[in-house]
Amino acid sequence: MSGRTRDLSCPERTCVGCRERAAKHDLLRVTAVEGVCVPDPRGTLPGRGAHLHPRPGCLDLALRRRAFPRAFRLPGPLDTAAVQRYVEALPRVAEMSEH
Repeated sequence: MSGRTRDLSCPERTCVGCRERAAKHDLLRVTAVEGVCVPDPRGTLPGRGAHLHPRPGCLDLALRRRAFPRAFRLPGPLDTAAVQRYVEALPRVAEMSEH
């Protein structure tokens, strides 16, 4: 036996806001591009990424903890306006699809 199981495993990542582990596809990848945090829902942007539950509560925790500069290993504060707009827009999209 090779020790492999027949169950397909899914990559897990830790949310930088709430610090809970979750499946990679349940989290939003965020990257830093020239000092700006950019949402990367497809996961294709180059560079170091930080993962976050796409919920306002997790984003607030990440901002309070200054988790993004630490995760990206960059000095100083980063502009997170694009990530905030993206996370705030998600519930509205879900509400529209229900109607």
